[in-house]
Amino acid sequence: MNLVGIVPYTFSPTAHIVVGIGMSVSILIGVTLLGIENYRSNYISMLMPGGAPLALAPFLVVIELVSQLAKGLSLGIRLAANITAGHLLFVIISGFAFTMITAGGVLSILSIFPIFIILFITILEMAVALIQAYVFSLLTAIYVGESIHLH
Repeated sequence: MNLVGIVPYTFSPTAHIVVGIGMSVSILIGVTLLGIENYRSNYISMLMPGGAPLALAPFLVVIELVSQLAKGLSLGIRLAANITAGHLLFVIISGFAFTMITAGGVLSILSIFPIFIILFITILEMAVALIQAYVFSLLTAIYVGESIHLH
């Protein structure tokens, strides 16, 4: 879905923050259910590090819970932010090149530089799209692994 936005006059669905957060929340729910299925009530023990004093339990549980939620949400926000940033850069430089071409005269000739930059950014966008898909998949696999193997 990341590569769809490179085609002219299309938009990548993963650039919408709702899509990214929706995927990451579904992964967060799935990972939690997988951990509960494997460890039942013992899965809650991941919220309390071993060897910690019992007096710190309320603070540590809240911190670990927030940490788990932040991991899930950052997965989708990271994806949407990186895809959107690349698209915005492409749109801005494309508009700049178009303005130079339509201005005529010397600017039409000088517009070749932004056009080369657009070609470079297109290659960079393809790399970013592939890397973001890899990072999303890798982090998902890590989160699944953490829920299967506690501490």
